[in-house]
Amino acid sequence: MAWLLIAACTIWRIFYAQSFPLTPDETNYWQWSRHLAWGYHDQTPMIAWTIRLFTTLLGHTELAVRLPSILSMSIASIYMVLMAKHWFSTKIAWHTALLTQSVFIFNVGAVLATADGLQGAAWAASCYHVARGFEHHQWRHWMAGGFWYGFGLLSKYTMVLFPPFVFLFGLLWCRHRLSSLKPYLGFALGMVMFFPVVAWNAANNWNSVRHVAYLGGANEGFQLHIKYLGEYIGSQAGLVTPLAFGVVCASWLWVMRHWKPETRWIYSYLWFTSMPMVGGFALLSLHTRVYGNWPCAGYLTACVLAAALWSQNNEDNTPRKATGTRKLWYWTVGSSCVLTAIILVHVVFPFLPIPAKVDRTVYEIRGWDDLGLKVSALHQRMPLPEETFLFGLRYQIASELAFYVPGHPQTVSINRWNRPNVYDYWWQDGDLLEKDAIGVLRDGTSRERLQQVFGRVDNPVAFQIYSQSRGRHDHATLQPIKTLYIYRCYGFKGGLRWLSPHQDDVRVATPSPS
Repeated sequence: MAWLLIAACTIWRIFYAQSFPLTPDETNYWQWSRHLAWGYHDQTPMIAWTIRLFTTLLGHTELAVRLPSILSMSIASIYMVLMAKHWFSTKIAWHTALLTQSVFIFNVGAVLATADGLQGAAWAASCYHVARGFEHHQWRHWMAGGFWYGFGLLSKYTMVLFPPFVFLFGLLWCRHRLSSLKPYLGFALGMVMFFPVVAWNAANNWNSVRHVAYLGGANEGFQLHIKYLGEYIGSQAGLVTPLAFGVVCASWLWVMRHWKPETRWIYSYLWFTSMPMVGGFALLSLHTRVYGNWPCAGYLTACVLAAALWSQNNEDNTPRKATGTRKLWYWTVGSSCVLTAIILVHVVFPFLPIPAKVDRTVYEIRGWDDLGLKVSALHQRMPLPEETFLFGLRYQIASELAFYVPGHPQTVSINRWNRPNVYDYWWQDGDLLEKDAIGVLRDGTSRERLQQVFGRVDNPVAFQIYSQSRGRHDHATLQPIKTLYIYRCYGFKGGLRWLSPHQDDVRVATPSPS
């Protein structure tokens, strides 16, 4: 039954992924896939490589861009079911499948083209094979664990946290396994796979490392406060769904209360591969803002732990009081399914009474295809269309233009007033000097600013994006979401690069073209 559920959800996601436009981050990753490299400013390269593979096979479509995430989270789900079945029971494997397919953040990672889905597959597979390595100490599991660790490092930098977590577990519970070369050779395999990314960073002023350090609060003086902690906890409860998050936290507390020899080691292993991930980012939130998706891989093994502890009465002589937990478990899975389904339906058919301007699911998705057609029409009316480039002042808009303007043209992000990003590696001022351009901005008051880099700039053309919602008597109404402004610019003078207002900014470095 667990396998059928995962297969059915995978097939459903394949159809669902074609029902709405790509988000800005997704088109950004798609842009990476057109400029293959061993590294990128924001992240490691696996998301670009896999998108390139599927767009080569299936064309430049929403499904092709999202298919790596769909398949990756299916792999993650399979490995979690294998863990539950091997160390617990078929019934707990079924409940693990139910929970992993219902939790909201896993559904997001299983549809949207992000690095989280790829890391999810790597985290789940590494956890399974390393646990089997601790159990039977076979070469094939240690090396498979190392391979998936390397795959994870190529997918997202936070995979670097995996070895310390399992090493600490080994020191406390399976020290005799750490006296062998097998786990270290598995680790070495993963690091060899990651080495080209390190080499790319070294050749590019460690810009990717600088970016990650900036996100981690390196620009801020050391101080501890709680202003981001509540936001972090709230984001975790929302992304995991509230009852599921509560059950996961209760599972971690149960393991912490039962560090006893008679407690099976697998409970501790699941704790070490989940709680430190989420808890570590909670500690970081005491210093800087933490994005809600950063610790999401840790919830994979947490789902196995929660299913083992809460989905049925005690069957393995662990010192747990299980009375009444099954009812709570059914409420947990049921509420997760309902809340996730509501949001997924709302993405395609907006029906929730949320003001459009604060509804991120609608704000980030709607209108890009229509904008692409409008920009294309204006582009054809420029004096020299073939010598006119398209740009945004942010990578998000530049990437959406690249995907949704007919013909998928190469686009430019003018980063002068915002922050460095991956476009800095693809374009130099000399590539564009004296050329005309069409740009899309979020405000209509940037004409004077654009004149710093162009010889002449026309007044902008407003382009309004709407969301379809249900009005009274079920009549379809058009509700404005946002207005974008299209600028026609002439004679580029140079000035693509970001100008930092502070020279001690950790991101200050000159990227090398690749």
